[in-house]
Parts: sequence; C-alpha cells; structure tokens
Amino acid sequence: MIISFLAAVVSVQAQGIEFFKGTWEEAVAEAKKQDKLIFVDAFASWCGPCKAMARNVFPDEQVGQYYNANFINIQWDMEKDPEGVKFRKKYPVSAFPTLYYIDYTGEVVQNIRGAQQIDKFIELGRNALAKVDRSGLFAAEYEKGNRDPELVLNYVKALNKAGKPSLAITNDYLRDQQDLTSVTNLRIILEGTAEADSRVFDLLIENRKAIAKLASEDEIQHKILGACQATAQKAISFQSQDLLETAKSLMKKHYPAEAADFAIEADMDFALDQRDAKTFLAASKDYMSKVADHKPAEYVRLSNVIMATFPRDNRAVKQAEDFAREAAERSNAYEFYYTYAQLLNKLGKNKEALDAANKALDLAKDKNQAAQRMIEAFIQRLQEG
Repeated sequence: MIISFLAAVVSVQAQGIEFFKGTWEEAVAEAKKQDKLIFVDAFASWCGPCKAMARNVFPDEQVGQYYNANFINIQWDMEKDPEGVKFRKKYPVSAFPTLYYIDYTGEVVQNIRGAQQIDKFIELGRNALAKVDRSGLFAAEYEKGNRDPELVLNYVKALNKAGKPSLAITNDYLRDQQDLTSVTNLRIILEGTAEADSRVFDLLIENRKAIAKLASEDEIQHKILGACQATAQKAISFQSQDLLETAKSLMKKHYPAEAADFAIEADMDFALDQRDAKTFLAASKDYMSKVADHKPAEYVRLSNVIMATFPRDNRAVKQAEDFAREAAERSNAYEFYYTYAQLLNKLGKNKEALDAANKALDLAKDKNQAAQRMIEAFIQRLQEG
C-alpha cells in the first residue's frame, strides 16, 4: 500500500480546493477551455458528513493540489443556492453529499454518494480522469506515421490525462527531432516529462530557461516533482534503494524547496513496501511534524496504515495508538475520539476505550444525532462486553 504518492500534484502554493465562482455555463466553458472535468460537491447546509468533508478533506493541501490541477471545482448548496437548485433539476441528488464528476460535454463520468476520506477522495478523482480517454483521437494518426508536433503534443497530453504511459511516445518523437528548441517541441518535453531517470527529464533540465518562457515555474516544478515521484514509485516496484536515492538526489538538485518533504515521504513509502517497521515509524514521526503539520486526519490515516501493516509489532501498535490519541486530543472532535475508542477496543483496552467513547459522545451531543446514536450503541457494547 503506497500512502504518499497517490496524487499527481501541481502548485505547491495551493492550500485546499479552490472552488469556481460562477454559473454552470461559465464552469462548462472554463472546463472546455482548459480540457478538464468538472467536480461538483452537491451538499446541504444541515448535512453533518458534508460539513466533515468541508472541514477535513477539501482544505487538505494534497487534495487541493490534485483537484485544482485536474478539475474545475464547484461547491453548491442544493437547497439554497440558485445554481445548486438549477443543477439538481438536471443531475439528480437524493443524498448528501453527492460528488459529481462531469465532462464538459455534459456527460456524467461518475457520481458518488457519501462523504469520503482524503485518500479515497483523491482516488475517486483519479478514477474519473481515467474514464475520459481522448488518446484514441490521436493514436491512429500517430501509428500511421504522422509526426505533426501539435498532434504529438495533444496525444501525449491525452495519454497523461487518462493515466496511460506517454514516455515511450515522447522518446520516439524526440529521437528524430533536429531542433528541440522549437516552441512545440519544448512543450512536448514539458508535457512528456514522466520519470526523473529518463532522457526527457534531462532535456527538461537542459532547456529549463527556455521552457520557463512558455510555462509558469509552478508547472515546471510540478513536472519535476511528478517525475521524481514516478521514479520513487519505480524504485519501490523494483525494490531498488539506489533508484530511490536517485529520485531523492534529483529532487534535491532541481527542486530543493520541496526536497526534504519529498525524501521523508519517499522513505515512508519504500519502508512500507519493504515491511520495514523501524524505518517507517521513524519516518512517519518526521512526516507528522515536518510535512503534515500535526493534522488530525493524517494522524488517523497513519494509525490505520500502521495497524493494517504491522499488527504484530508492539512498537508499531503503540505508535498507532499514540497517533490516534494525538488526533483526538488535537482536534477535540467526536469523530476522532470515536476512532480512538474503536482502536483501544481492538487492543483490548476496554476502560480506556469507554473513556474515549464517552468523550466522543459528549462532543457529538447537539451536533450530530446519527453519530450520537452510533456512539451510544458502541458504548453499550463496551459495557456489555
């Protein structure tokens, strides 16, 4: 299970999802202009799970980076916002929240009912993008030998959006090019940079100043980061520590501002795949303090990962418990105290679980009746057990 590199990212300056301000028609026009899908958070003001997503998921930096890069994002109250009411007449909403992914053609790519956690929400975005594959529009001409630069650029873009490999196409095209400094070829280099241990990555670095005249620094940094992430993923697949160090080294050299965080996350993922509890636990502590800024949702996520991966390692189980407690105490939210109580119960710590559950119940009162009933039932089972 890879926990850090689930999402392709863009501007490191982004903080959470940036929701589009405008009408549905304007959003469609913008999506078509940018060749993006439209994501719609169809919510209601009274909906508890909607509020939880708005509080814990949408502001997350990783979520913002992924969704801002790949979607035109809309957030409408389906009962109060005029645009939401109009939207609901065309796209049915029978539960809250409903998460819609819609092509600019108006076709629904997918829709999911219910609140999502961070990783699952990013995965939903990836799945939606993979369902819209425009690469076939260019593949036939390319296979016939058409090497028009604009066709190749659009082909590589379409492959990337669909989550398909594009490096071979990029290399095949660039191999026969005499002038790599033309505007379109520079754009192909930028778009086709998929792995850090590749000739295309070297060309990006060699032509960085020229490419910077065509694209923003954020776009270039995004490509460097994404390429280093892909190489780190390859290192995990090949179980190659050397390749992992290559990814970390190239990141440090060409994107130093994010290199330290990248190294921590890369080490975590590699250690997790290797089932190396000692390294993972040390890296996860660094991650929480230096990367995740002690976010409660991240504490819970890592606690779950540790329990799923190292359930028989006493040190790991203790750290999972500590992380769950940190999430509860830092958030002072019923959701996190309830999660902490469930973990304590799983560990056989009935009294501590009961204390945490009662705290969750106190926090849930007058806020969420459904959660209150669920916690009360859990407390009853603890008392009977």
